[in-house]
Amino acid sequence: MTQYLIFFNQQWVGDHPAEWFAERGPLARAAVEEMREAGVLVFAGGLEEDPAEGFSADATSGELTFSPGPYRQTPEFVGGMTIVDVPGEDEARYWGGRVAEACGWPQEVRPFKG
Repeated sequence: MTQYLIFFNQQWVGDHPAEWFAERGPLARAAVEEMREAGVLVFAGGLEEDPAEGFSADATSGELTFSPGPYRQTPEFVGGMTIVDVPGEDEARYWGGRVAEACGWPQEVRPFKG
């Protein structure tokens, strides 16, 4: 079995009315429930939309420091992620596709290093 990360950058979501998002929520929850029932779900969740809600940890100077907000200001940031544990790429494609269809925006799917 191989674990795959299915994720999206918040900027990929696009601008939609509140009603559109309200319709997507049940679809996304159903996709996650389908993963759970199939026994492939490791984790799924969205992140706070404001990167400033987080913090960074950095030990590159030899001393561990923590700073509020993102480590680096970038135009894109992760909005949510799902981790599945599946036999191979075909299954990862299936689940990545289910999440993309349910959410209504692109997803990137990448295997974790073995």
